[in-house]
Amino acid sequence: MGEVDEAFIQAVEHRPKLTITEAEGIPLINLSISNSNSIETLVEEIGDACKNWGFFQVINHGVPFETREKLELASRKFFAQATEEKLKVRRDEVNPLGYYDTELTKNVRDWKEVFDLAVKNPTVIPTSPEAGDNGLQELVNRWPEYPSEFRVAYEEYAKEMEKLAYKLLELISLSLGLPANRLSRFFNNQTSFSRLNHYPTCPIPNLALGVGRHKDGGALIILAQDDVGGLQVKRKTDGEWVQVRPTPHAYIVNVGDIIQVWSNERYESVEHRVMVNSEKERFSMRLSFNPNHDVMVEPLEELITEQNPAKYRAYNWGKFFANRRRSNFKKLGVENIQISHFKITEE
Repeated sequence: MGEVDEAFIQAVEHRPKLTITEAEGIPLINLSISNSNSIETLVEEIGDACKNWGFFQVINHGVPFETREKLELASRKFFAQATEEKLKVRRDEVNPLGYYDTELTKNVRDWKEVFDLAVKNPTVIPTSPEAGDNGLQELVNRWPEYPSEFRVAYEEYAKEMEKLAYKLLELISLSLGLPANRLSRFFNNQTSFSRLNHYPTCPIPNLALGVGRHKDGGALIILAQDDVGGLQVKRKTDGEWVQVRPTPHAYIVNVGDIIQVWSNERYESVEHRVMVNSEKERFSMRLSFNPNHDVMVEPLEELITEQNPAKYRAYNWGKFFANRRRSNFKKLGVENIQISHFKITEE
């Protein structure tokens, strides 16, 4: 990552503490159905986790370990290459898919390098965030020459992760008292993305972050992390940053801003960040499960009542996404677009 420069340094109030509080309370949910674990119990656990934490871990999720392991090994091989090799598949403002190592979060550079991929190849998104621009563009995955097994490993993994995402979406829908397929209809032409993350060892873990504090703008995020750990969640009860202890073969799931809006704030997207380590590098793989670009995101009508009116105005997901991704490349000097900009204020 070169010499440490000021671009990586977090403001004093956002610097990580090196004394870690582990999040013992983050729910660990068994997705298998059995005599002792009914669908009703599972739905209740999912609902409680979404409401109280915004985060949970799942086991017995159906994703074959071998499929996950193949992509993790291919990812490690890719990131181990010389920088000039990785830059051959560098992403840019036109096509935000591929390798990147200078991403910003909240206008501060992250201590990481990433490889971004679409789940649907190609994926269609708006060309710009401007309201009057109806142009669309196709995003096509870039494939590195090395390792040769990268593409096959990713495509197999993406299929399995898509199945898991739909399963979780159905459980979340049921937990809101809605039909199982109520949310999945928004994903026929989904704009979901995967990200392979590499966090190199960092000489200033008390000053920098792998990813700065943020909330996820999409619907559902599913993360595989290695045994190094580093993900921290802002606990809702007291605002304390707590670390999610790695559970072997589990996935970490968090609800994004879209589900916060759909649920009319019954469920909340929670702030999180990633610590870096001075002794160990860290790898993770993330799926951001997102709806079609033309979906208008707004509170679901079934969840609006006279006592609980809609808390958000409708917004277009594709335009929101196009606006968000600009700040990955440019230091805008202002806060990026948030769902709070669509919040309906009480008179």
